Amino acid sequence: MRPATLLFLIVSLAIPPAGCGAIQVGPQATVPASSNIRRVAPQQAERLYSVMVPLLRSMDNPLQASEVRVGIIDDDQINAANAGGGNFYLTTGLLEKASNEQLRGIMAHEIAHEDLGHVAELQLLGAGLSVGAYVLEQLLPGSGVVTPIAGTLIARGYSRREEYEADRHAVAILRRAGYSAQTLVAALTWVARESDGSGGGFLSTHPAIMDRIDEIKGRG
Repeated sequence: MRPATLLFLIVSLAIPPAGCGAIQVGPQATVPASSNIRRVAPQQAERLYSVMVPLLRSMDNPLQASEVRVGIIDDDQINAANAGGGNFYLTTGLLEKASNEQLRGIMAHEIAHEDLGHVAELQLLGAGLSVGAYVLEQLLPGSGVVTPIAGTLIARGYSRREEYEADRHAVAILRRAGYSAQTLVAALTWVARESDGSGGGFLSTHPAIMDRIDEIKGRG
């Protein structure tokens, strides 16, 4: 496993596929300035656009591409997170290992968290928690960028109710975009297999993957 890089690329989804070579790059305030930026190939920016934009348009409260930024963190874990306000983060490990269908299922879940306002609820509970720090610690446990108060909240993560709620809403978003619940089921099955049920971020604060899959299948 290579060391994680705590600076990340910001991909603007405002740029249509034909112009994906022109991407915005910039560090965030919560990330150490000594880290390195890893560029994302134009085809990956185009891929993110094609996977995410149909889902964003299918939200209850649709987001325009110009309102969305995607942070790419250089780490080989399979992980993704939503930071609210149209900000999403994923690891290079996810980009490199996931098929488009697997990426679509995972991002549908994170977009559902955005649509349901779950991060806003976490912020209220966190008494001033830096969302950037929260996301980084979720994706890269032990990065040392959070306060004790934030650490307590991170240990809590989303509630079981919020995770099941996000899964249900992700299925609704996928269906509106022309996909089926199987997209999310397949993505979760793949994550569980690749991670062997361990790891930070996407798995550590979520209910058991198989329980989530059973819940989705049970709802048809």
